[in-house]
Amino acid sequence: MPSNPPARYQLRELDRFQRDFEEVFDRFLGGRRAGQPRARVGPMLESFVEGGKLVVRADLPGIDPKEIEVNVNGDRLTIRGNRERSREETGRDYTHREIYYGSFERTIVLPEGVKADDIKASYQQGVLELTIPIAERAKARKVAVEIANKS
Repeated sequence: MPSNPPARYQLRELDRFQRDFEEVFDRFLGGRRAGQPRARVGPMLESFVEGGKLVVRADLPGIDPKEIEVNVNGDRLTIRGNRERSREETGRDYTHREIYYGSFERTIVLPEGVKADDIKASYQQGVLELTIPIAERAKARKVAVEIANKS
């Protein structure tokens, strides 16, 4: 190999090093075996403004809604819960069962002007949906752009 390898080779090696490092780190701290998918720390979130409300959706498939906790502390919204997931595979001469237990937590910063005291939460088909009214003064508004005369 030349003393000055091409940039794409360096990037490929750096990417391979990062994957190898993450693999060792995950196995050491997370108990994950080689080849298993990486577990997420918290649920995937989606947030948007619709109809004067901030909507936050958390993907929580297979979670018992009784195990979900939503807290607001100042401008921070925290979703936390516990998960128990099991998988069983039965063959002719064997049964293989894996059970995953774990807690999760996800915190987001709420934008200024939301009415945190009026949050509504619903859970349907594995999706937690939070709707949070936005104060009138915080709602988006269109600003007209004036065109200056060229002199």
